This record gives sequence, structure tokens and C-alpha cells, in this order.
Amino acid sequence: MSTATDLVLPTTDHDTASAAKLNWLRAGLLGANDGIVSVAAVLVGVAGAGAGTGPVIAAGTAALVGGAVSMALGEYVSVSGARDAQRTGQAAQQAQLEAESEDAGTIAAHYRALGVDPSVASAVADELVRPEVRSRRAAAALRDAEDEVVSPWRAAWVSAATFTTGAALPFLAMLLSPESARVAVTVVAVLVALAATGTTGAALGGAPRTRATIRVVTGGALALAATYAAGAILGAHAL
Repeated sequence: MSTATDLVLPTTDHDTASAAKLNWLRAGLLGANDGIVSVAAVLVGVAGAGAGTGPVIAAGTAALVGGAVSMALGEYVSVSGARDAQRTGQAAQQAQLEAESEDAGTIAAHYRALGVDPSVASAVADELVRPEVRSRRAAAALRDAEDEVVSPWRAAWVSAATFTTGAALPFLAMLLSPESARVAVTVVAVLVALAATGTTGAALGGAPRTRATIRVVTGGALALAATYAAGAILGAHAL
């Protein structure tokens, strides 16, 4: 059951929109990070095995397309499930708000405690407990909550697009570099890009930038080292 404190105005639409934008930006950075690291790891691993330009391009393309589709599908399924659960909860909440009986005396006391004139507080409380007003409040709350529901299709496209954008960087670094230095150039480009996304993500989330950046760069470096070593071992003994 709602309480008198529920009657206090919530955060503004501007605050909600700003928070939503930050969430999308953070999600985009995570998608870009995944694209950078996963595709770079495949490229470095294949190049470490001694493969020529053709196999490197084929492996990188497969990693980019497969990763983007996988990210989009995973995001669509995840957001769809969350949306269904959220809408079920919203419907139950609306039914509860419409059916519940609010105490006008409690509401009036709440407003008097905020410094509202007693006669005004009583008038407001009497108005808020009217069935038609309560029903409109419940419908408005449901509309506000519906605006917060993320579209699964939008989430899928954003995830695929940011993954592809991130993956393009190591791909281009590998293809545009001299063959003798392509691994080194790709590794440097990837670590610089990860440092940038790590710093940006920390700034958006209000976290310490140095620690977050070191964490992201170290993880990426370990992934590249592992796949390069695996490729080099396979290239020397199996290929």
C-alpha cells in the first residue's frame, strides 16, 4: 500500500532522461569494449599463428559478425525478459493503487508536518482520496513507469552497433599496418582505446578513473597476450 510520502513529487523528467542517457552511454561503452577486446584477441591470435592476410581478414570478419549478432541476441532476450517482468509488476501495482483505501487523516497529517496550512492540507487530502482521483494517479504512475521500459529491439541494435564500432578499431589497425608490425600496432591501438573507454566509463559512473582505467587496460592486455600465445603455440606445432 502506498503511504503519504508517496505523494511527494518524484524526480523530474529531466533527471530521469539524464539518467537514462547515462545508462545508454555506459551500455554503449561496454559494448564497444567487448568489440575491441574480443575481435582484437581473435586477430592477434590468428596473426600469432603465422597466418597471412587472408585468414586474418576471414577470422576477424567472422569474429565481428558473430560477436555483433550474439550481443544483439543476448541483449534482446535479456531486455525482453526484464520488460515482461516489469510490466507484470506495473499492472499489479496499478490494480493495488486503484483498489486501496487511503486514509485522508494520514495524508493531511503528512502535509501539515511539511508546513502546509491545516485547512489546505485537509482539502488536499479529501481530494486525493476521491476514487476518480486515485484512479487517475494510478494511471499516471503506470504511464511514467511504462516510459522507463527499454525497447528490446533498440537495446539489440545499440548493442550490435557499439560492438561493431569497437571491433572496427583493431580490424583497421591490423589491416592497415605493415605485416611485420601489425600485431604490435594492433596491441598499442587496442590498449589506447581501452584506456579511453575505461576513463570515460569511470567518469560517467562517478568511479575513480585511474583504477577503472588500469583494470580495463590490464584485462585487455591479458586477453591479447593469452590469445597471441595460444596462436603462436598452434602455429609452431599444429599448423
